[in-house]
Amino acid sequence: MTESVEAAAPRDVGGGVRAGNLARVLRLIHRGGAQSRAQLTAATGLNRSTIADLVAELVAEGWVVERDPDPIGRVGRPSPVVAASARTVVIAVNPEVDAVEVAAIDLGRQIVVRERIESESVIGAAEVADVVGDAIERWRQGALSDARLVAVGVAVPGLVRAADGLVRNAPHLGWIDAPLSALIADRTGLPVAVGNDASLGAVAEHLFGAAQGVDDVVYLNGGPSGIGGGIIVHGSPVGGVGGYAGEFGQNRVDASSAVVLEDVVSRARLLSALGLPAADDATLGEALAAAVEEDAVHAELQGQRGFLAQAIADAVNILNPSVVVLGGFLAQLEELDPEGFAADVAARAMPENVEGLRILPASLAADRLLLGAAELSWTAAGVI
Repeated sequence: MTESVEAAAPRDVGGGVRAGNLARVLRLIHRGGAQSRAQLTAATGLNRSTIADLVAELVAEGWVVERDPDPIGRVGRPSPVVAASARTVVIAVNPEVDAVEVAAIDLGRQIVVRERIESESVIGAAEVADVVGDAIERWRQGALSDARLVAVGVAVPGLVRAADGLVRNAPHLGWIDAPLSALIADRTGLPVAVGNDASLGAVAEHLFGAAQGVDDVVYLNGGPSGIGGGIIVHGSPVGGVGGYAGEFGQNRVDASSAVVLEDVVSRARLLSALGLPAADDATLGEALAAAVEEDAVHAELQGQRGFLAQAIADAVNILNPSVVVLGGFLAQLEELDPEGFAADVAARAMPENVEGLRILPASLAADRLLLGAAELSWTAAGVI
């Protein structure tokens, strides 16, 4: 059993306004990095004494640390720099068909420790809870021996009910109505938040990655479990009434059949064309680049790129985003010929909807789903 946290969020001292200001300061540091008190004063509009008081409380409760600024080039009295505490962490989890990845991520978004626990067969929800609990117990004897664990966030390749985190359907994992949140909470003693992996990847890329600073984003992720997506509109994630929005991979590619996008745009099909039994994203990308001129590989790539371009064009016509971000093997399909792919999308969409559109690979690489899961847990715990 892991040490639990009685109050995940900074204390509500002095009423709701003060609690809101504490969370606001902590959010600025978490998302923007270390900042001086002067910068926090300017960003919040609060006066210097109020910022000093709020920072002092956050320091006392172990959420942040203060240090002297770099003296080089400074004139006058320096303002102390406030940084996120490295010993306050959440646990981020991403179960997949072939492995479970678990990481501890601190408030400054640094990955303290991570493990990929591979499995020869598809793992069940109860087994995932045990994997997470075992990892935490090991880490408490080492890398997390002096850490405060706040919560657990899980990015699942499937439909997750927003109201309570129940995994309604993770088809590639074989989970139906899996109470993953309750299972992990029972195993670890920590608060748990569960979300769809691609939706959380969209949040991570929007806040910290390729779409940082962009308010209207479509994100598509391709992984071992198929294709998922996330949508950001006016700076906010769009989950839909149940939390199931963004399932681009389930859109039919032909009205006369039951074939869906992830059937024809598929990591497994790429591996088969290459003659590879398995590969991580980096290895797959290298293999595709080396074999792109081979007839079988070229034909498979052209087919998958065409289906993907049509799916993106449909999303662009409906949502009119500024940026489309592609993660996983989908990014590799685009990166083989970015200009040609963008032209193909433009040819399939309304001209007005692609004006200024950018199609970008995810910049957080293998960290995107874990960072998204961490962000969910910080938010659900009321820390930021």
